[in-house]
Amino acid sequence: MKSSALGENISQPEVLNISQHGFWIYVNQEELFLPFEHFPWFKKANISAILNVQLIHNHHLYWPDLDVDLELESIKTPENYPLIYKQ
Repeated sequence: MKSSALGENISQPEVLNISQHGFWIYVNQEELFLPFEHFPWFKKANISAILNVQLIHNHHLYWPDLDVDLELESIKTPENYPLIYKQ
């Protein structure tokens, strides 16, 4: 008998593309865009640091080389998270 419940998502996030405006990441079967305007920690980061991303607890992204961690919800709805990093 097969279970109808889905198993735990074990796929790691994947950075799909980086442009001068931001980058796209594929995580939990969703493609998300992180514009540098809203996520400035990544603007001057090198490519290998952006690519080195981990998914924690299936809802939290962590970039160890940059010491940046973000909840997926803050990427999907940044307007709900008004604390913005100022340079």
